[in-house]
Amino acid sequence: MANRKLKVVVTRKLPEAVETRMRELFDVELNPHDLPLDADALAAALARADVLAPTVTDRIDAQALAHAGPNLKLIANFGAGFDHIDVAAANLRGITVTNTPGVLTEDTADMAMALILANLRRMVEGVRALERGQFVGWTPTWMLGRRVRGKSLGIVGMGRIGQALARRAKAFGLSIHYHNRKPVPARIAQELDATYWESLDQMLARMDVISVNCPHTPGTYHLLSARRLKLMPAHAILINTARGEIVDETALANMLAEGALAGAGLDVFEHEPAVNPRLLKLPNVVLLPHMGSATAEARAETGDKVIINIKAFEDGHKPPDRVLPSML
Repeated sequence: MANRKLKVVVTRKLPEAVETRMRELFDVELNPHDLPLDADALAAALARADVLAPTVTDRIDAQALAHAGPNLKLIANFGAGFDHIDVAAANLRGITVTNTPGVLTEDTADMAMALILANLRRMVEGVRALERGQFVGWTPTWMLGRRVRGKSLGIVGMGRIGQALARRAKAFGLSIHYHNRKPVPARIAQELDATYWESLDQMLARMDVISVNCPHTPGTYHLLSARRLKLMPAHAILINTARGEIVDETALANMLAEGALAGAGLDVFEHEPAVNPRLLKLPNVVLLPHMGSATAEARAETGDKVIINIKAFEDGHKPPDRVLPSML
C-alpha cells in the first residue's frame, strides 16, 4: 500500500477542510452533492474502493457488501454509530470497520438537555403561539409548564453521552437515575449522584423524564416497546437523541395523542428521514431533524478521526477506532 495512495471513496459531501486534507493524503473520490448515494452507486463504490468512507445514510448490509471489490479492506465510517453497517459480514470478508467515538458526546448531550428544557417549559408551543398572534399579554394561568429542578431523570444507556447528559441535568437540579448493562464505576456514580436501576421496567415507572442514550443494536431494537412505554407515568416525557429504532414510534404517537404521556422530544425517527405524520400534528412534541451532532466543531473533529483511521491503516497499523465484535 506504501507504493500508491489509497483509493478512498467518500459517500457524502463533507466539510471543506476535511475534503481538502483528504485530497492531500489519498486518491480520494468525493461526492460533490449533499445527497446520499443510491443502491447502485453505493455498490459501484464498494467495488472500486480500497477504503469506503460512508455516513449514517448508507446502509451497508450483507447484500451491499456482496459487491465489495478485492481491494476493499477498510470501511472508515464518518460517525460514531455503526448500526447501518453489517460489521460481522464485513469481518468475514476481511474488511476492517472503524467509527469516530467520543466526538459527538458533548453536542448530543447539549441537545438532549435542550429537549428536556423545551418540553418541560413548553418553549416550542410558546414560539408557535407568538407566530400565530395568540399572545395578548402576560396572564397568571397561560402556557404553564413545569419546573425543571426537582424532577427525576432516567437515562437509558450510561455511556459517554448518558454521563455527559447527567452532568448537565444535575446542574439543573434533576435527580439522576440510569439503566445500563452494568453499573458505572463507583467514582462516576458518586460524582453524578446517580442511582442504578437493574430493572428498566421499574425505572420507567418512576421517572418524570426518560432519555434514550444507548446505541441501536439488535438487542435494543424497540427496547422501549409499547409495553414498556405504558409503564411510564402519564406526566412523564420521553427524550430520544440516540436512534429512532430503539423506540416503538407508533406506540409512542398513540400514547401522546391519547394523553397517556405528557410529551416527547425527538431528534431521531424510526423510519428516518420519514417522520410519523401523527407526531407532526401533536402540540406536546418537539421534533428536530437529526441535528444533535450538527455543530461545525463536531463535523470537523469527526473528519479528523476518519482521516487518522485511514492513515493508520495505510501505514500498516491498526486503526485506533476499530469496531470490534465485542462492541456489537
